[in-house]
Amino acid sequence: MSTRNDGADGTHDRILDAAAHLVRSIGPQRLTLAEIARRAQVSRPTVYRRWPDLQAVIGGLLTREIRAAQSVVPPVGESRQETVAWIVEVAVALRDNPTIEALLHADSGMLLTYVVERLGTSQLGLLDVLGKAVARGQRHGSVRAGDPAELAAMVLLITQSTVQSHRMIAQVLPEAAWRRELATALNGYLAP
Repeated sequence: MSTRNDGADGTHDRILDAAAHLVRSIGPQRLTLAEIARRAQVSRPTVYRRWPDLQAVIGGLLTREIRAAQSVVPPVGESRQETVAWIVEVAVALRDNPTIEALLHADSGMLLTYVVERLGTSQLGLLDVLGKAVARGQRHGSVRAGDPAELAAMVLLITQSTVQSHRMIAQVLPEAAWRRELATALNGYLAP
């Protein structure tokens, strides 16, 4: 998967913008590299120079969307409560992202690799941020002892499954309750 941004001409972002538009408009099941190239107004070889296949384009798109969600939420603080509040807000931004929602709820299996088989670039980035936040909370005294990387991995699993299952449980767990209960679960898990 390409991680470079192609500078002034914006080709990289144009391709990902095209992929995002198509995921939302026609669905990931009908997505092809040829259609992405057409929408981005570039040649197929231009797309292939950046990503080897459709799965890699989706991976690049996910990484971009997750980084964008993180960037709109203020950085985490020192305490467990501040970290949990940040995690909940990032989870909401991800859950409400129309591109991620289209990928999550399509019957295409496009995200299956990133949900059950391996960590993607975006998840590794989240783990890094979460691990650092856990370590800060431990120094602050508001997060329990333990390997920060292991605690961060479980926080990611809890949050990821909560985001993925939101639609299924929305009637039983409305918005305010969803936020509150995710925060309660994370605070309970991380508390000393």
